[in-house]
Amino acid sequence: MIDPAAVVNSLADAVAVIAPDDTIAWVNHAAEQLFGAGASVLAGQRLDALVPHDSPLFGLLMQVRRDGVSISESAIRLDNPRTGTREMNIRAAPLMDDPGSVVVTFHDDSLAQHLDRQLTHRNAARSVTAMAAMLAHEVKNPLSGIRGAAQLLEHGADDDERELTRLITEEADRIVALVNRMEVFADDRPPERTAVNIHEVLDHVRKLARTGFARHIKFSDSYDPSLPPVWGNRDQLVQVFLNLLKNAAEAVPAEGGAITLLTSFRQGLRLAIPGSGTRVELPLLVVVRDNGPGIPEDLRPHLFDPFVTTKPNGSGLGLALVAKIVGDHGGVVDIESQPRRTEFRVMLPKHPNAGEEVR
Repeated sequence: MIDPAAVVNSLADAVAVIAPDDTIAWVNHAAEQLFGAGASVLAGQRLDALVPHDSPLFGLLMQVRRDGVSISESAIRLDNPRTGTREMNIRAAPLMDDPGSVVVTFHDDSLAQHLDRQLTHRNAARSVTAMAAMLAHEVKNPLSGIRGAAQLLEHGADDDERELTRLITEEADRIVALVNRMEVFADDRPPERTAVNIHEVLDHVRKLARTGFARHIKFSDSYDPSLPPVWGNRDQLVQVFLNLLKNAAEAVPAEGGAITLLTSFRQGLRLAIPGSGTRVELPLLVVVRDNGPGIPEDLRPHLFDPFVTTKPNGSGLGLALVAKIVGDHGGVVDIESQPRRTEFRVMLPKHPNAGEEVR
């Protein structure tokens, strides 16, 4: 005989039974992932401890109990301290055998949005690849000639002229450095991957940040200790999260700046690996959260495009590089932002052999 609980637990959508007093009576496995806690922890917990008390979800529950009918509502925002802000399509229905109890189904429509944005980010990275190859050939060679000529002129110049020749040399070096940064995008070789402990990567990056650009910032973390290894390139993942931490550190206020690192395990998102016919699941979620002022809404869709930046002296290549590396891993990177809470969310594949030695 088929066990009804096993059937509900096999669903990708989160399902929860809410008791008449708005406590959680039961959840399936997907709901455990949605709220970032196990069923034993969630059972008996008040719903307003997991979602804001002014959430439209409570009005939906009230209407179902009053009218005794099933009701659906789309694009309800759920703000959970562990899993962040997400838009859900929600269906609520009365539980006939238990008056006042309501069965709630949460469908995360943001997965499709993640895929659409990821394709946009990859296309942006490809445009930089072509530009980098062109610049390396068409710009660096003439610049070396300009720099050499300026150095020759400097030997016979007076003090005022020498200042100008040094300015030419410095500006030529600055342009070459920018082109060198862009040449990274021209490397289209697939990364050499192995089993990587993402928590070790995050701790390493945090140590680097604390000794440099993030000395004044308070760090905290919330790691899932049971997380399996990432299938990735350790050095490249260090680059990704170092860039994201630097971006967060430059966004937080000078006083009271805070960055939180979170990891969790999610299911339900599959993506093709670039250059192959295989598809991978992306259950490993890493979040870099900061308490900065937030990113303007009109800029968010273009934030991973090259040369897009909110910094006065920024080049706009750091996040484009993040998008390229994550895309090369077959992963997804996205952003959710509001005042005092900006999250960069990176979803990565787990290693095919989770029991392999992690390094």
